[in-house]
Amino acid sequence: MCLGIPGEIVAVREGGAPESPRLAVVRFGGAEREVCLDLVPEARVGDFVIVHVGVAISILAREEADAVFGYLEEIQALSELEAEAGAPGEPPEAP
Repeated sequence: MCLGIPGEIVAVREGGAPESPRLAVVRFGGAEREVCLDLVPEARVGDFVIVHVGVAISILAREEADAVFGYLEEIQALSELEAEAGAPGEPPEAP
């Protein structure tokens, strides 16, 4: 199974030598990481990409990225509820 995380390209750094990888700075929420763009050579600043282990593996539309961000927020909220309940996987007791 592959877990890819969406991020927005904020800068592109073209390689100096022909064999150098094409790199980008990608923003994931508040964090920025350097990512290889070799598998998506058409990617540009402002595009959203799915990143797996430091490599952009596909480009996705802003709407798709927003949907994924919404799912991730739901997962975080669920995790917080489970932590408050004290037992993972069990819903909190009604007040």
